Amino acid sequence: MLDAEALQALWLTLKLSTVVTLILLVIGTPIAWWLVQTSSWLKRPIGALVALPLVLPPSVLGFYLLLAMGPQGPVGQFTRALGVGQLPFTFWGLVIASVFYSLPFMVQPLQTAFEAVGKRPMEVAATLRATPLDAFFSVALPMALPGFITASIMTFAHTVGEFGVVLMIGGNIAGQTRVASVQIYDYVEAMQYSQAHSLSAILLLFSFLVLLALQMWRPQTKREV
Repeated sequence: MLDAEALQALWLTLKLSTVVTLILLVIGTPIAWWLVQTSSWLKRPIGALVALPLVLPPSVLGFYLLLAMGPQGPVGQFTRALGVGQLPFTFWGLVIASVFYSLPFMVQPLQTAFEAVGKRPMEVAATLRATPLDAFFSVALPMALPGFITASIMTFAHTVGEFGVVLMIGGNIAGQTRVASVQIYDYVEAMQYSQAHSLSAILLLFSFLVLLALQMWRPQTKREV
């Protein structure tokens, strides 16, 4: 059975993952589209920057985000000037850190989906006097829908499993920044292995179901094509 702390951590984890996924849908879509459409020399450096969290240790990313959002950092000074206060050790600090850490899990599937659309449908839409924006929403987005589903699922699942970044930025504040992965760590430190096992089993089952859903979805979309 899960105790109140575990349930609270699960709820916070689901809340964080949902908010991050929605934000990255808004941010990641134009980035992925630009990476597919542009011929600028900036394409490769920006693509590498987007993919950086895939290879960068979470503690390194968390450390630099902590410096940036701290009292002496540029983000911290900006938020303090706005009267918002400091972001580290708050829920919104977790959101910002998770957006950076999960960015490639949104952008790369979308980029692949947009590349699969190709230029021909957009050219046909242009011959029908559709503006680039109209063609994007009426042609590219519907055709890339499987990529959006994959990207959203992967982003949500990846955010659920975060540990290093959220611990660096959020610390371990019950009800505010203590997500499920941190709660498991607390249980292990306190030698409450039965509680750690229960919460870990839930995350393990969730991860398996996510991967199973993606494995079942991808062959189906290929057959439809």
